[in-house]
Amino acid sequence: MTELIAPELVVLDASLGSSPADVIRHLAGLVADAGRATEVDGLFADAWAREQKTATGVPGGIAIPHCRSTAVTEPSLAMARLSQKVGFGAKDGDADLVFFIAAPEGADQEHLKLLAKLARSLIKKDFTASLRAAASREEVVALVNEALGLTAAGEPTAAGAAPGESQTPSSSTRRIVAVTACPTGIAHTYMAADSLVAAGKDKGIDVQVETQGSAGSTPLPQSVIDAADAVVFAVDVDVRGKERFAGKAYVQSPVKRGIDEPGVMLDEALAVAADPNGRRIARGAAGAASSASGSETSESVGKKLKRALLTGVSYMIPFVAAGGLLIALGFLLGGYDITKYADTIVLKNNVFSLPTEFGPQAWGPLGAYLGAVLFKIGGLSIGFLVPALAGYIGYALADRPGIAPGFTAGAVAGFMGAGFLGGIVGGLLAGYTAHWLASLPAPRWLRGLMPVAIIPLVASIVASGLMFVVLGGPIAVVTKALNDWLTGMSGAAAVILGVILGLMMCFDLGGPVNKVAYSFAVAGLSAASATNAAPYHIMAAVMAAGMVPPLAMALATVLDHKNFNATEHENGKAAWLLGASFISEGAIPFAAADPLRVIPASMLGGALTGALSMAFNVSSKAPHGGIFVFFAIDNFFLWVVSIAAGVVVTALATIALKRYVGKKAPEAAEPVPVAA
Repeated sequence: MTELIAPELVVLDASLGSSPADVIRHLAGLVADAGRATEVDGLFADAWAREQKTATGVPGGIAIPHCRSTAVTEPSLAMARLSQKVGFGAKDGDADLVFFIAAPEGADQEHLKLLAKLARSLIKKDFTASLRAAASREEVVALVNEALGLTAAGEPTAAGAAPGESQTPSSSTRRIVAVTACPTGIAHTYMAADSLVAAGKDKGIDVQVETQGSAGSTPLPQSVIDAADAVVFAVDVDVRGKERFAGKAYVQSPVKRGIDEPGVMLDEALAVAADPNGRRIARGAAGAASSASGSETSESVGKKLKRALLTGVSYMIPFVAAGGLLIALGFLLGGYDITKYADTIVLKNNVFSLPTEFGPQAWGPLGAYLGAVLFKIGGLSIGFLVPALAGYIGYALADRPGIAPGFTAGAVAGFMGAGFLGGIVGGLLAGYTAHWLASLPAPRWLRGLMPVAIIPLVASIVASGLMFVVLGGPIAVVTKALNDWLTGMSGAAAVILGVILGLMMCFDLGGPVNKVAYSFAVAGLSAASATNAAPYHIMAAVMAAGMVPPLAMALATVLDHKNFNATEHENGKAAWLLGASFISEGAIPFAAADPLRVIPASMLGGALTGALSMAFNVSSKAPHGGIFVFFAIDNFFLWVVSIAAGVVVTALATIALKRYVGKKAPEAAEPVPVAA
């Protein structure tokens, strides 16, 4: 087995810079210099993306940045003992011991188990004390190999008991089961598990943990779960098999809290178990409170509603993006008259008989046939817009039992012409109804039928019945009036609409307001035609405005090097591609760090871009893709001009605000020389 760590991967008593990015980049360089990674930039980008999801600092002055990366050729461990501590987000202060775990995308299980074992060892005070006292890099390597149970050559020794195993409890011992999981599944997953077990031992609580990590997962026996008083979920991702814990009292927090406050989480779990009205995992619903958000049990109604709407939109977008692009390709191959004869072509008895009688085509008969097929596939895909929106709103509120009622209510909304507004209402009705049904007590013999038959049936009747009988008609009237008013705008009114849409797209960069503007634009595409091009104009304006913030932040980091720190310069490099692809979220790191400057500047440029796009009558038949769907955009040059104008305005406004409004000295942007 290849050694995970070697002396050339260790840095002792050096200053590697003032930010986590500086330290991670240096350690990534060590891995690449040792021939264990093909490039520094790719490895750093993957590690930094993981760091931004959850800070990797843990109690005791330790940080464990880690990632899987295609740049890594063999599992590696680099370590730095810093002379100048750096903040990695731990509650008890900055870190002086930094372990960088770099795993290949397809790392084997044996290496992953060793990396997980290292993470668990780092919560042991005697091990970290030895690392701080080590006199040489070779001594550090020997200490790490000893902790991993390896010989000096990196070969495994006789393995002892796995860390964190609990002893058989007495009948009077309080019992808690836990699940830990993080996005990468290398470090935090296992550290949280051992922290919970250690805290349980101190409190006299039997804690047994299921780690759902990269090194594999062994599910807890159902008998152990059934005997537990409560459940602790310390997770940043969905819990696999959550229905196994149905009926149990539980608490849920991000995985890092399981490392920082394990004792507090155990106390909270026992308190919920002792409360007859405490929160329980819904029977048959796999837990209506999704762990994907990592939310605590105190999630407010407003936050839950917001999460449900964003979940619905996020699951809807792939249907829309794929369908819209297929429609655009259909127009490209079959010409814009494709809408008149697509059905005739694809329904011909002999599909190999290429059509010649259906009008002039840009690419001839073969283009007409292929264009018609792509157009129909795209149309069918985009027809799921409203059902998918409603279905996944229902899923966010009630887990899997909410999907079928939501899709059904969404289909009813589409049938009645209620559009995406009707889809939102139908999804909320379905989700809340399914959630309420899942919370009702049911006899044991009926529990198995609840999630697969009874809840979907009753919730579908309630939600879809209300849409048919009461709500669908009025919502359809409002939707038609709104669409007629907005799509009927022309001249100065159209420019004003472009300004409004541009402001909305840049207000929260992928948040609820941004998603409302985007949903309005894609919902209108189904009503577009050769005689009604307004929806195409709206789609072009929305996509152009959404590209402005990330592109502008990328430009600003180039024009004004001093006012952006090293981390922002790295984010700026990625923002070029994200912006060009119409991924507004590429500007979020900048907005999160400086919202009072970045967001107003972005809205200014977005408003200008939206106005210019509408004024130039630019059309987009594709709902996503940015510059990469140039073939689906009419007046492409003027569209690019609109985007460029907004990008320049936002970049210059951001620079001016950073220089002259409440100026704050940034972190050093230049690389810090590293001690040998």
